[in-house]
Amino acid sequence: MDKKNILTYQGLQKLEDELQNLKVVRRKEVAQKIKEAREQGDLSENAEYDAAKDEQRDIEARIEQIEKILKNAEVVVEEEVDLDKINIGCQVKILDMEFDEELEYKIVGSTEANSLKGKISNESPVGKALIGAGVGDVVEVETQMGNLKYKVLGIHRSN
Repeated sequence: MDKKNILTYQGLQKLEDELQNLKVVRRKEVAQKIKEAREQGDLSENAEYDAAKDEQRDIEARIEQIEKILKNAEVVVEEEVDLDKINIGCQVKILDMEFDEELEYKIVGSTEANSLKGKISNESPVGKALIGAGVGDVVEVETQMGNLKYKVLGIHRSN
């Protein structure tokens, strides 16, 4: 059985929009590029043709990947997330006890994770440690750099 892909509604929308764009817009664009490259004649020496075929393969692979994610998607309704304990779909404010630094993250499924945008996966070491914790709890995360301690300062719905 395939693993469930946990998504927020926002993450689901983003994937559906990308899939729509790939199927409707990008497929047509690359088909046109292939057609134009074919018209140039000899395909064995045709770099444009090879590049367009590579692009077509990449588009089809991404479509297949998104369809597989969506087939096994489980959407978290953020409005229904219980804010007593940290769970997927909520925003958390934590204190890094070693560096005395406040951090804010949104807990998401692994498909949506993007640390640069403050979205951490429920499967990451920090995400795993935080799931189920409440305000005031201190969680310990084992990393290659040693153990890190975080104190949960707040749990709220993401904007």
